[in-house]
Amino acid sequence: MSNEAAAAQAAVESADLATRSLHQRLMASGHERPEGDRCPICFDLIELPVATYSSINVCCMKRVCDGCLLAARQPGMNGLCEFCRTPFIDDNASMLSMIQKRVSKGDAEAINQLGEIYYYGELGLTKDVPRAMELWTEAAELGSIDAHCRLGRRYFTGEGVEENKPRGIHHWQQAAMEGHVMSRNNLGAAEKNNGNYELALQHWMISAKMGYDNSLNHIKEMFKVGHATKAQ
Repeated sequence: MSNEAAAAQAAVESADLATRSLHQRLMASGHERPEGDRCPICFDLIELPVATYSSINVCCMKRVCDGCLLAARQPGMNGLCEFCRTPFIDDNASMLSMIQKRVSKGDAEAINQLGEIYYYGELGLTKDVPRAMELWTEAAELGSIDAHCRLGRRYFTGEGVEENKPRGIHHWQQAAMEGHVMSRNNLGAAEKNNGNYELALQHWMISAKMGYDNSLNHIKEMFKVGHATKAQ
């Protein structure tokens, strides 16, 4: 075997080893929801989907569950953030200023939220998808798994950017290994669409056990059409 052929074979073997290692970590990690899914007041896990059963305040970027939001509606608390007690504001300029102040300090959640604002053109900003992608990328690098999930969706579907399914999968994998249920569910859907039913079922079992109803519904459908059995 020539030196070139040996080098090529070694490169292939190294890539295969890296792929197997990633798969093992992916399936062994992220079986519990992240601490970021807990309400900072009662410390309970917020019901899924998190965005439906909680609200995030721009003053402190803390996501508070609906139960604590309701409990805070008492004399003396109206108009104040349930977590940091900052007075609420309702004008776009002030809200944007608060977010940008936290962005300047490297707050991953604030950067993630600013990306969302640019993507949809909210709070008086002009819609700017490239800027949104830059911000989500920065937030993901700082540890925001929500940003990873958003990047995964855009790259996988080509929604607003050039489609790049492998890159989308990569972002979902990073989030799933940290317990992000939607990203795990999306990985299952991607495997199912590729005909990898057993792997799809494995992903959905993980997210279903964490309480994600969409994954449970996918599993039921797999049994219904014969793509899954009790033996699995």
